[in-house]
Amino acid sequence: MKLSHKLFGAFLASILISLSSTAFAFTACQVTDIGGVDDKGFNATSWKGVQDAVAKHGIGSKLLESNAETDYVPNLNSFVSEGCDIIVSVGFLMGEATANAAKENPDSKFAIVDFAYDPTIPNVMGLIYNTDEAAFLAGYLAAGVSKTGIVGTFGGINIPPVTIFMDGFVAGVNHHNKTKGTSVTVLGWDPASKEGLFTNNFSSLDDGRAFAQNLYDEGADIVMPVAGPVGLGSAALASELGTDSLKIIGVDVDQYVLDTKNQSVYLTTVEKGMDATVLGAIESAKNGSFKGGVYVGTLANNGVRIAPYHDLSSSVSNGLNNEIKKLRSSIINGFLSVKN
Repeated sequence: MKLSHKLFGAFLASILISLSSTAFAFTACQVTDIGGVDDKGFNATSWKGVQDAVAKHGIGSKLLESNAETDYVPNLNSFVSEGCDIIVSVGFLMGEATANAAKENPDSKFAIVDFAYDPTIPNVMGLIYNTDEAAFLAGYLAAGVSKTGIVGTFGGINIPPVTIFMDGFVAGVNHHNKTKGTSVTVLGWDPASKEGLFTNNFSSLDDGRAFAQNLYDEGADIVMPVAGPVGLGSAALASELGTDSLKIIGVDVDQYVLDTKNQSVYLTTVEKGMDATVLGAIESAKNGSFKGGVYVGTLANNGVRIAPYHDLSSSVSNGLNNEIKKLRSSIINGFLSVKN
């Protein structure tokens, strides 16, 4: 039987469409928060987890970026309609939208970074992190390195995934004061009242510069911005002032590696292993072991950690470095609480 050129073309097109739709037996999809996939922080690192799964398992991947909170619901619904095998939403602010999408689509699998549900939702894996454990070490480090006896912190928005960093940081400084007889002051956050400095956004580099400048003007020589890309503005200021005047502690991802313009200013970074936890969630969905619930990243499972001191290693004495290693072991073993 001979096909006309027209019929053959239609036949070939139908085959190509079929092949395209079945090119990947498994597809992982990510919806970013409003910081975007290039935020040099939690969106970017979560996407790295997706790409690690692509490289390791040969799966497909899709990405939708949210430009505003109003994009959360349509982006999630779009991926549900496309039949994604797991949908990864990124950020505390996506908690409600993700819960609603999961409940409306019980056959779809979801994972969400920086949020957990109580009670849990059967088809959602919450990925959260005890960042106060690593931030405690960063606070102790800052207290040991500070020359002015004043350090500072500020956040993007007053929400738990932000303030948990600030809680741990203050607790670490307090522990240094208690055990070493120092009197280092922390500006920008009071764990008792839950009041402090917040830019109320995760995007303005100008705010990062301004908030760090204000803390510097009040005497702080080390600042930890917990505000995603906002912190890049703080780092730019520190580069201009010089590290003898101002050092920065990064968050989420080793900022020394990402912020190549300002590498010299980073004393360390309080890291969250979001890439590893996202990869794990995807793998569980792929191998059939996926269960809703909560995964907690800790110092013990390397879900949180502090980055190397890099160019500022000379600022950290051997004695202080050894103290921090011992503190890490004590936290992991349950001998030391990081709570204020």
